[in-house]
Amino acid sequence: MQQVQKGFTLIELMIVVAIIGILAAVAVPAYQTYTLKARFSEVVSAAAPYKLGVELCFQEQGTLAAASCTNGLGGIPAVTAAADGVVAAGSGAISANGPLTATITMTATATNGLNSQNYILVGTAAGIGRPIVWAKSAASTCIAPGIC
Repeated sequence: MQQVQKGFTLIELMIVVAIIGILAAVAVPAYQTYTLKARFSEVVSAAAPYKLGVELCFQEQGTLAAASCTNGLGGIPAVTAAADGVVAAGSGAISANGPLTATITMTATATNGLNSQNYILVGTAAGIGRPIVWAKSAASTCIAPGIC
């Protein structure tokens, strides 16, 4: 009479554990980047009121010069006074204004794995009455870790 095998052998169990270990080694870093990206999305979203304010100011004033379209003027919100969630104080600064360009700088707090990375948007209009096209600046420090 032949005896039927019940259960798994030790080598089969070791192979399964090794496969799970390899999958975990690949998944954990990807998950960490995903969570940082999710946290940083709050900083990206916080730029929306500043973008809207700059666009409205440009439509009303016909220029993006600093004298008429900057923080607290022309419908553009003031710079963030205090940290709010992962958005650092001082975020939303409008700078490098020219007649047809404006730059918005948003900064993350140095918490929850974020290291004060910044998100810089450059808005350029092709002319008066034309829409502003927003682009992420290569100077943004959120690009290297892949979170923006």
